Amino acid sequence: MVKGVTRRVILVDSPDRQRFEKAIFILKDGDSESAEDLLLQAREIASETMGGGRRTRQRPPWLWLLAGAAFTGAVWAFVSLIG
Repeated sequence: MVKGVTRRVILVDSPDRQRFEKAIFILKDGDSESAEDLLLQAREIASETMGGGRRTRQRPPWLWLLAGAAFTGAVWAFVSLIG
């Protein structure tokens, strides 16, 4: 059984399409703001959530492997010199 419910919705395109395509905002009943104001506010919220569309730099996994091996070697050298 389908219940008839009408909702006002705003769809905002994502600034970074690698993470998601669209953001969906469901408006409360009785909101009296203009459509342009609501759309502008929804876009601001979506861009704040994504960090302004900036991407963080992620280091490659081999760099973490190299750093772990160097740390292990340094600890081993330190322990063997003391003992």
